[in-house]
Amino acid sequence: MKERYIVVDVETTGHSVMRGDRIIQIGAVVIEKEEIVETFATFVNPSQSIPPFIEELTGISDEIVANAPSFHEVIPELLPLFKGSTFVAHNVDFDLNFLRKQIEEEGYTLPSLPVFDTVELSRILLPQQESYKLGQLAEQLGYSHDRPHQADSDAEVTATLFMTLLHKLKTLPILTLQQLVPLSRKFKSDLEPILEEFIQDKLAFGNRDAEHYDCFRQIAIKKVTDEIETPSKAVTFTEYAEKLFAKEGKMENAFSEYELRQGQQQMMREVDKAFHQNVHKFIEAGTGTGKSLAYLLPAAFYAHSQQKPVVISTQTIPLQDQLLSRDLPLLDQMLPFKVKAALLKGRSHYLCLRKFEQSLVNIQDDSYDVLLTKALLLIWVTETEHGDVEELNLPSGGKGFWYEVQSDSASDLGRYSPWFSRCFYHRARKRAQHADLIITNHSLLCTDLVHEQRLLPAYTHAVIDEAHHLEETASDHLGAKTDFVTFSYLFQRLGVSQEDGMLGRLHQLVTNYQLTVPKGVSAVLERLLTLKEELDELFRMLHGYVLHKQTSSTDVGRVRYRYESYTEEGSIWQAILECAMRVHMQSKDSIGLLRGWLEPFSDKKEDMTYKDRGFIADVESVVESLYEEEQILYEMLLEFDPNVVYWIEIEPRGARNATYLFSKPIDVSDLLADQFFAKKKSVVMTSATLSVNGTFRYQEKRLGLTDFGVESCMIPSPFTYMDQVKLLLPTDIPAINEVSDKEFAEEVSIKLWRMMEVSSGKMLVLFTSYEMLKQVYYHVKDFNEFSSFQLIAQGVTSGSRAKLMKMFKQSSQAILFGTSSFWEGIDLPGDELRMLIIVRLPFSPPDQPLLQAQYEKAKEDKRNPFMEISLPQAIIRFKQGFGRLIRTTNDRGSVFILDRRISTTRYGKQFIRSLPDVPVHEGKLEELLEQFKEYM
Repeated sequence: MKERYIVVDVETTGHSVMRGDRIIQIGAVVIEKEEIVETFATFVNPSQSIPPFIEELTGISDEIVANAPSFHEVIPELLPLFKGSTFVAHNVDFDLNFLRKQIEEEGYTLPSLPVFDTVELSRILLPQQESYKLGQLAEQLGYSHDRPHQADSDAEVTATLFMTLLHKLKTLPILTLQQLVPLSRKFKSDLEPILEEFIQDKLAFGNRDAEHYDCFRQIAIKKVTDEIETPSKAVTFTEYAEKLFAKEGKMENAFSEYELRQGQQQMMREVDKAFHQNVHKFIEAGTGTGKSLAYLLPAAFYAHSQQKPVVISTQTIPLQDQLLSRDLPLLDQMLPFKVKAALLKGRSHYLCLRKFEQSLVNIQDDSYDVLLTKALLLIWVTETEHGDVEELNLPSGGKGFWYEVQSDSASDLGRYSPWFSRCFYHRARKRAQHADLIITNHSLLCTDLVHEQRLLPAYTHAVIDEAHHLEETASDHLGAKTDFVTFSYLFQRLGVSQEDGMLGRLHQLVTNYQLTVPKGVSAVLERLLTLKEELDELFRMLHGYVLHKQTSSTDVGRVRYRYESYTEEGSIWQAILECAMRVHMQSKDSIGLLRGWLEPFSDKKEDMTYKDRGFIADVESVVESLYEEEQILYEMLLEFDPNVVYWIEIEPRGARNATYLFSKPIDVSDLLADQFFAKKKSVVMTSATLSVNGTFRYQEKRLGLTDFGVESCMIPSPFTYMDQVKLLLPTDIPAINEVSDKEFAEEVSIKLWRMMEVSSGKMLVLFTSYEMLKQVYYHVKDFNEFSSFQLIAQGVTSGSRAKLMKMFKQSSQAILFGTSSFWEGIDLPGDELRMLIIVRLPFSPPDQPLLQAQYEKAKEDKRNPFMEISLPQAIIRFKQGFGRLIRTTNDRGSVFILDRRISTTRYGKQFIRSLPDVPVHEGKLEELLEQFKEYM
């Protein structure tokens, strides 16, 4: 192994030497025998002014480099450092190429060097990190990094990171190192020699991999030992409550800072009572109640004493993770027995080890991203107990590859697979079978309602957290969707347009095993090609049809059209239906032929090799998927159910077949009543926002609970909203219906800017439409030209919700513009948020197909759609948004509502009545801002 590495970082005026950009600082660290032996750092005078953006990013100004040497003067000192070294950088392509080109411009040459890229190595060796930016990696791994974006500091941190990565590589099991060798040949980093050296070391000195890893079929995975349970005495919550709540009792001892919460105790008793009396119950628990523990504790007692599992369902993955990582360890400290908890997600979340093993055999045609993904999965399986994709940070090209290696029922070989006992999905199900608490999500809960094969073990008691989302999730899961891309992917998997696809190999196996099949391979290919052409034509016709209709648009820029197959008129729609019928007939024939090919293999299972069995299972899975997709298409175009709403979305600037079809049941209440609530003894539904105007009637109706004698209770928040928050309603803002959206956006922008000047801290601004958000953002951006406020906008600033939140938290002065997903589930306590602005009351846009259909149905039933659907939905969303401001007993802040309807309409009062008691002030914005200053 080359024992000498030079780790380099350069700061530059831009991206390209050819366009005249130059180095302004260079940092280098020399490593020998795993120790830093030399460092080199200097500013460089680029003989040009530094762009403001670069100065802001790096902190390096024209004054700093004014007396620095020129790059020409630096080269003689720099070049000797590279002799006999391997070049290391964080994003090696940039640093090495920039350096090489600028050295050549000065008449010197940089020798050819082996390279290592620490971005690439981090992606492979640290597959669970949130981010691979140097600053964030340093923070996550606990390195001190005092001056990010300065070359000397960056080079030192990169050197520390590189040594950590080398050490990790060295400690990997020998099987993993051997599997990495062929993959590494297409990487940027020259990994192969070092991998070979580590392998030789392990072979020479012996290794103890088998102690720590389960080494099976040339793959090393983490050893998982199932805990042996010691039975403990059954205790009920009521019997144990005194020990829990006593002074210096179990609860107080579990927390470093414990405060007695009356609401939390009340909720525990309510949940316990509901379970023992077998009733369904709504519990609205205000922010700060501590509701996770309030339902987990009684649920654990009930499950343990009755020897029956309790299912806990949440809407979001972050809440599931919080229950597992934060709340369950606390529970262990409070309970007199060990609680067994298991997390169960939908099958596609889990890695299929059989498919993954198979994917490592064929790598010659893989893209860089897919090779990188295979490498990081090899590392990950040595670390993961659950095999859940949520743990990973996949490169964008790796997300497509995940579809090929995810677990699915159609290709499950069961006992025929040597991986069966190690399968992540089956392990998760087995854990769930033996668990007291099964943590899952609304998605899986609803999938379970409609599938014959139940995924969740049998249960009679459940807690639904974030229950205000249950109706919407049920609607999504009982609906259907399909698009051309899905069909296209299945044809690609089958190998319809290439020689060496699945069909070619299937033909080979038919010959090898001397089987009799109905038609030759060319006949099957011909049918499938015809089917593919017909589908392409169908989706193009649908695209054209929607383009010619006057339609609404979605938040993601698609055009949307709601249709009813039997009432559409005109020759084009007739042609669409005829084409859909041809697709159906072609599909029937093609799938019949494919099944005819696969059938003879079912009697040969015992004689087939494992590899061949796996391949046949994969083909069956694709054929099954093709059948299911075509069934959905048939139902959407050639059948009609009056209780279902249908619509099409197209990308007007996308491909001519970029067409998506959707359907959803208009009302899920009957289905939930019959398939879910009637079959369970007690379901507790909780959230901070369930009631509207002090009653639960809206949720009761929507979820089909009217005939179940459902109980309800409201637990107020422990916060003193009267002292902690003010609701401020500016009167000098135009009424929404009196001005255009453009004028309203301009007015809002001016007001926001004024608020920002006064508060000079942080503001969260909530919108109901992405269009309005963009308009306001760009106006505010113009005002911000001479100020240092950071503007972060969902859909404009790149990055996930978590990334935008992180930027906001790290900034001292910022405005965060958010729509839909920012109204709930974000936590900004203390100084992180003092001012919340709600631009419009959150009524859903009336052109959403599902809402439209629900309104029409309400009108048919002689009900008022506004009062029964629109208003309750908007109030619940409003309460969610309001809840972003006060997160702890010490928080203070103000909520500004820029929608005059809250005080000028009769229904507006209902929004205020649905909030906790808060002081409400109306007046001109300047007067309200004075109040805000005094208050804060």
